Formats: sequence, structure tokens, C-alpha cells
Amino acid sequence: MKKILITLILFCIFIFSTVPVYGASERENRKWQDETVYSIMVDRFFNANTKNDYDVNTLDPLAYNGGDFQGVIDKLDYLKDMGFTAIRLTSIFDNADGGYHGYWINDFYKTEEHFGSLKTFKKLVSQAHQRDMKVMIDFVTNNVSTEHPWVNDTTKQEWFNEKGQKEIEKEWINGLPDLNQDNPEVKKYLLDAAKWWIQETDIDAFSLPEVNHVPADFWSDFSKEIKNEKDNFFLLGITSLNQSVDANKYVMAGIDSVTDFQQSQNLRNVFANTNVSFSELVGDKVQKPETKPQFFDNEITTRFTSDIVENKHFPGARWKTALTYIYSTPGIPVVFYGSEIALNGGEVPDNHQPMNFRTEKELIDFITKLGELRNQLPSLTRGNMELLYEKDGMAVYKRVYQDETAVIAINNTSQSQNVTLSQEQVEGDKELRGMLNGDLVRSNDNNEYDLIIDRDEAEIYVLANKSGINLTLIGSLVVVYILFTIFIIKVRKRRRG
Repeated sequence: MKKILITLILFCIFIFSTVPVYGASERENRKWQDETVYSIMVDRFFNANTKNDYDVNTLDPLAYNGGDFQGVIDKLDYLKDMGFTAIRLTSIFDNADGGYHGYWINDFYKTEEHFGSLKTFKKLVSQAHQRDMKVMIDFVTNNVSTEHPWVNDTTKQEWFNEKGQKEIEKEWINGLPDLNQDNPEVKKYLLDAAKWWIQETDIDAFSLPEVNHVPADFWSDFSKEIKNEKDNFFLLGITSLNQSVDANKYVMAGIDSVTDFQQSQNLRNVFANTNVSFSELVGDKVQKPETKPQFFDNEITTRFTSDIVENKHFPGARWKTALTYIYSTPGIPVVFYGSEIALNGGEVPDNHQPMNFRTEKELIDFITKLGELRNQLPSLTRGNMELLYEKDGMAVYKRVYQDETAVIAINNTSQSQNVTLSQEQVEGDKELRGMLNGDLVRSNDNNEYDLIIDRDEAEIYVLANKSGINLTLIGSLVVVYILFTIFIIKVRKRRRG
């Protein structure tokens, strides 16, 4: 009986080995372009430690709501299971009263007491790394709070730009004291603090709010020194909303990637509605497109869901096609917390509503599948991109990396669409295997592929040899069934004996 059981196990292993694998879930030599980032506002995510709930008021959108480091730790598996490989935390430094968002800095070397201790934050980083997830935190260099001790220190008056200046790099944003990065003492302080956080906590990246309000010369020195602290350390520049910014200026200064709110708005325009051309998206020309952040909303914008609702559409359907696009085109998807439940919200602070973990799972399951495919298929993160078809909200494009070809079809229209791809576009005499919904399209006698995509649907295909009838697999299943039947009979006879 033991021999039968061993044989059964071996045949099962054989069967599973016949299932095609398109890449590895934990890719060796991962690059930042391979990451998928979940962006978290700590105070609004999850409250796991009530001991640090100082003056918390969940009914006041401008007060601390209780989210903390332990809450992020407790939800790391939730994020990992959805396929996220990195998290970004908005500023975690000690803030002035009411600074739940983290941007009213009082101390660059302390964590905000509402979020938890430095020890707990180190645990967060360690726990994330154990799950092969990277950690990015905001490092604010543009300003401090109005209550910072430096503001009233007569020996540090030259640490700030004079209030009332119109020059963008010296302007006091939202009335916050603007640091003078041209001052050698200020520059040294910021560089030392940034390096200290890397050395002390082993984080993997900084996101840099108001990057365009700080001189490019400072960023050049900053990037050189910071990247000497840790291999593959990443710098993401967060630009100001509604301001025209030359991203290349900061990329040339050493910032790895810079947000483009115009491109984000283009994404929102296309996917918050149906039957809108993709032309605004595919014409985007940026430096290093493989590392540009792909996002619909963040902590300073209204929620993308609000656009969908305004257009009288169902948020789940619009989010599915939208996320498929940013998960399968060049760039790093950055998903703001709550997007997986289509969290709604208008202007700040309405867009900072608390996360709800008791909700409908349909969109979460879809994101999980997208994350799985993005982690399995190198073509989705490293492949070159070619647009094959585009018309009024229906788009088909392919990504090719080495010997792997992925074909992505997105129907963001109000009716089903039929698109035929020629063998000049996709190699003939093969088949396209749908990885999202299980669609299978074999080339016809003319070596063409006829794709039929329902409205509000998307599919990610992988080009493969025609499968036909897999006699080996069928034979193996028959043998396993026979062996399993014999095994059950033996067990029953033994019990009777």
C-alpha cells in the first residue's frame, strides 16, 4: 500500500510539472521596474495599538484617527497576497499637533508618537523584508512646521527662505516655513538625517514631496550621497499638483522617477468613462518610462472613484480596466490605499478616509490576479511595448521580453469588441492563452487571431505553441485515478480485516 501511495504522489508531481510556468513569482535580480507599490497614509490605514491613541477622534477628518505602524505590520500579508512587492508610507516623522498626514515636521530624527516607536518601525521594515517587500518612506526636505524649534531660533534665521517670495523654490507652501537648501548647514542636516534613516532602519527608498520646490543642485548632491548608503536605493520625486514640471530636470539630478500629474489626469480621463480614445496615453514621451510612477490618485488628489461616480459609472468595472492598464504598461504601479475597495473621496481631507477591511472582495480578487501575473510575467515589467490596435476605448498592445510575448486587450467601451490580429502583429500558428479570464484564441487558417472581448473586460494573453489534445496529461490523469481507486480499496479492506 505504501508503494501505491508513493507512486500516486510521484504521478501528481508529474502532472503539476506539465502545467506551463511563465516566469518566477520571486524574480531574481529584481529591479524597481518590477515592483508594484501600495501607498499608505499610516494614520488612516489600520489601528492595531490603542496605547498610542492620543487625542484620537475618528469622527474628525482633520484629527488623528489611530492608524499606526503595528497596523501596517498586521496587514503585510494582506498586501503580499494581493501581489504588492513594496509599500510606501507618507511621512512618519514627529509632527506638530494635528499633523496626521505627516507633513508638519517637528523632528527629523523621531517617529510620530501616534504611529509608534522607532523600534516598532524597525520591526515593520524587518517584517516587510522577510516577505520580500521593499519599504519606501516620505522624506520631507522642503519645509518644517510653524512650531519647529528652528523657526524661533535667532541663530537659524538663515536656515529659511524669506516669507513672501514668489520664486517656486523659495515659496512658503501652505504657510509652512520654507527651508533654504542653499545654506550649507541646512544641506548637511538634511543629508545626515536621510542617511541616518537608511543606516538605522534599512529602508529601501525615499519618496520626496514637493520635489520641484527644492533646487535641482541640492537633489544632485542628495542623490549621490544617499545612493552610496545602500545598493539599489530608489528616489521617487513627488511633484506639486497643478504645476507644470520639467521631470527631466530632476531625473538628470539623480532622482530615479518623478510623478507626472498630467499623465495621471490623462489616465483618469480615459478610464473614468467609456468610449474614450487611448491616444492621450500611448503618446506619452518620458525619460526612463520603465520606472515612471503609474497612478490614478494619491494623498493630494481627489479619489479616482469620485470621477467614476460623477460620470455615473460602476466603480468596480472602471477600476478593473484601469488597473489592468497600469499593471501591464511600462512603469511602476503605485496604488493608493483603499483603491482595492474603490474608496471614494473629494478634496483633502475627504480623500483620507479610513480604510475599511470589511468589504466586498471582487475587486480585491481581481487585483490579486493582476499582481500574480505581473510577478510571474517578466514581459509585463521589462518588455518593449507595441500598440497593435486602438479605437475609442478599445486597445490591444503587446509586450515582448526575450522569448516571452504577452498580448493585452482592454475593452473600455460600452459594447463587446472584435479585433483581428495579423501574423505580422503576432506570430502565427500559435495560440493566445488568456491568463485573467481563461480565454483561449488559436490562430486561424490565415494565421490571424480573432479576439472577442466583452465590454468592461480585459485579458492578458501569453503567446504559446498550440496545445491540441494533451494525450500525456490525459493518460496521466487516468493512471492517477486508477491508482487512487486501488489505494481506497486497499484501505477499506485493511479496515475490515
